[in-house]
Amino acid sequence: MKSAFLAAAVVLAVAAPAVAQPSEGPQPAPMPPAIPAPRDVAYPGTIRLDVDLTDTARRIWRVKQTIPVAQSGPLTLLYPQWLPGKHAPRGAIDKLAGLVIKADGKVIPWVRDTVDVYAFHLNVPAGVREITAEFQFLTPTAPNQGRVMVTPEMLNLQWEAVALYPAGHFSRRVMVEPRIKLPAGWGYGVALDTVSREADSVRFKPVDFETLVDSPMFAGRYFRQIDLDPGARFPVRLNVVGDTAGELEVSAQVIERHRSLIRQADKLFGSRPFDRYEFLVAISDRLGSIGLEHHRSSENQVEPGYFTDFDKAVTDRNLLPHEYTHTWDGKSRRPAELWTPNFNVPMRGQLLWVYEGQDQYWGYVLGGRSGMFSKDESLEALAATAATFETRIGRRWRQMEDTGQDPVMSARRPQPWVSWQRSEDYYSEGQLIWLDADTLIRERSGGKRSLDDFARAFFGSKDGDRTVRPYTFDDVVATLNAVEPYDWAEFLKVRVKDVAVKPPLDGITRGGWKLVYTETPTSFFKAGETANKQTNLTYSLGVVLNREGEITSVLWDSPAFEAGLTVSTRILAVDGIAYDAERLKTAITAAKDGRPISLLVKNGDHFQTIAITYKGGLRYPRLERIPGAPDLLSEIYRAK
Repeated sequence: MKSAFLAAAVVLAVAAPAVAQPSEGPQPAPMPPAIPAPRDVAYPGTIRLDVDLTDTARRIWRVKQTIPVAQSGPLTLLYPQWLPGKHAPRGAIDKLAGLVIKADGKVIPWVRDTVDVYAFHLNVPAGVREITAEFQFLTPTAPNQGRVMVTPEMLNLQWEAVALYPAGHFSRRVMVEPRIKLPAGWGYGVALDTVSREADSVRFKPVDFETLVDSPMFAGRYFRQIDLDPGARFPVRLNVVGDTAGELEVSAQVIERHRSLIRQADKLFGSRPFDRYEFLVAISDRLGSIGLEHHRSSENQVEPGYFTDFDKAVTDRNLLPHEYTHTWDGKSRRPAELWTPNFNVPMRGQLLWVYEGQDQYWGYVLGGRSGMFSKDESLEALAATAATFETRIGRRWRQMEDTGQDPVMSARRPQPWVSWQRSEDYYSEGQLIWLDADTLIRERSGGKRSLDDFARAFFGSKDGDRTVRPYTFDDVVATLNAVEPYDWAEFLKVRVKDVAVKPPLDGITRGGWKLVYTETPTSFFKAGETANKQTNLTYSLGVVLNREGEITSVLWDSPAFEAGLTVSTRILAVDGIAYDAERLKTAITAAKDGRPISLLVKNGDHFQTIAITYKGGLRYPRLERIPGAPDLLSEIYRAK
């Protein structure tokens, strides 16, 4: 019956005369002009980029670009969207304002692409050989608008924020001559060659747009440059700005630790894949936080006292080793899908557990080997990481590799249940996986080989060679097998690509240590609480609180979770007495005898008294030696 009915319907449809049908509903809007795909061809001429950075009071940067054009007709200008190191479309297009494009003094109308808001379409009039684009970049004037980039004492210029570039070309085939005007008397650090400086106007040697974007600048009223390898063919320097002149005072001993970092990296990787390297360091609590890698430089913000009270700057001392390591792991060698022909082609983060995870591993290893961290601090930091991922129970449903999509999905916004949702775990869980690999290679080879051999073989290159060498998963496996034959593809698949309920702590136990919990925190743990202005009770009650008693994190399935506590709840009283951190800790200890902990809490307009039954006492992570086991961890962190 069904087939006969359909056949009859077809006959009727064919036999029926053609009748114009009325339009049914809205019709699709016309598509915007196509954005030319990037091609590996040179853009004709050199773009001149002038940036006035002098308005530090209103924190406004004024930009003028002079762009040569070879022909009349359609032209699309792009504002950078996908930024290396940020692993997501983070271009601050919302801060661009006042865009006016002209030719021969006459305004050329532009239209923003209605799908890709980072693209601007215009038509170049006949006979025009260059156009100008003028606009302002409105840097944040308060933290809730974004990262603060300008203070009265310093600024952090990222060139992608102040430049448009033509579509249809690889970014490395677009040449730019950058010029800046600084506030009076300011010094600056940048991995560009200065052609001239007249008063506070600086002209740099023309570079391709890819190199320009990869060469940010720190500038400041208080500026100091320190050579970390005097006389080196390929120099490495610290360029430091501070909130005050006093922040730039540094002892010879602290400088030596930074110089040791450079020597230890040379021994690990065996080469310097750059012609120069400029650490850009802001010692400030006014400039926004940043740690961002580049091929020949890095952007680093540390808290006041980094130089003057270096021993207490525990949480900041890993930043420079981490970002420096990225020169090899992430910049010289880069996952194939994280290299793109320009800054408006999407990146893919499937291998971030190598890019960031192994970098996290080497950052702490080089920190320990160089003396930026003591051996005890290195082990205490590792214990904190291990405890985090022992309780990161989101692994029950989500693969670690999938967290490489987090920068795109969540843009690093705070999460309500981070231990269940997971959040960019490719960093520190990746660190634990690479420790597992390192100790396994050492064990299987009887100490003859280690992950150091992988680092030199995989990331090493020729001194001064800045060529980017993309890699794939198979390349990683092949190099591991060349160092120590093993089923590395399966090893990595289980830990990275599969849902893995077991936390990756084998590297610690194979290294001769085990994760334990005691009632007193380590020095590293306490330093983290101090730096973050918090009380961390994650491994006992299951909460982290700020100084006002407001909960900033709740561990999934913890006693606090079971009691209904959430982020933003504030504890007002403990056992009937006004909250303070020590009182809560005392109550947790007292509850070991079975007495419930009574909390008066406020969430929004609602008040509630809750009772939590928890008998485990205070718990803080640390590492403890396994009697008789080889101490591979101490060997890993030992200076070479």
